[in-house]
Parts: sequence; structure tokens; C-alpha cells
Amino acid sequence: MVDLWLKNILQTNSPYSDLGHKLENVVYFELLRRGGEVFAGQTNCGEVDFVVMKEGGNREYYQVAYTANDEKTLKRELSSLTRIRDSHPKYLLTTDFDNANINGIQKLNVIDWLLK
Repeated sequence: MVDLWLKNILQTNSPYSDLGHKLENVVYFELLRRGGEVFAGQTNCGEVDFVVMKEGGNREYYQVAYTANDEKTLKRELSSLTRIRDSHPKYLLTTDFDNANINGIQKLNVIDWLLK
């Protein structure tokens, strides 16, 4: 979590700067609201934006990107999720409108996800 107002003032004073991190904050607070413990994830193979621990040992993994329309960005965002070798749900949330299942990872429009 980051104080976005303070970050904007100290960096650029522009509400349009660093939209990816702002989107991560929105997702973080929504994950907290939905229940469970929310952690930033770190593995030997990379970083996952959020790991949510639910009751009963269930967990969910989330990557957040403002957009993943180009192949290089999509590959980068999916790389840490594809290296996780368990059967728990994995999500890539973006502002893109092309919802898809990519090797078991759900790429979802973040607005649709928020309204769910």
C-alpha cells in the first residue's frame, strides 16, 4: 500500500503518472475487503503482486498490470505465475478487454473483476 496523494505530490503532481501502481492499490484494498490475508509474494523464481490466504489453506495469486497488450509485457507478467506449481487459482488483472485463460491463468479485465 502506498499513500498515492503523497506519492503524486513528491514525484510529478500528475494524477496520470504510474497508473500501474495505483491500480495495484485498488486491487489490494479490494482483496482485503473480500477477506483473507493479503501478502506480497516472493519466490525463487520471481515476485507475485499478491498472494491471498483464505480459510482452509486455500490461496489465490494475483498479478496486476495496467495493460499487457504487447507480447513482452504479457510474458513478463505471466512468468512468475507460470512458475508456481500448485493448483490454486492464478489471475492477471489488467485494464485490457481481452479476458482469456492462458495456461490456467485467468486474464481478467480489472473493472469486471471489481464489479463481481
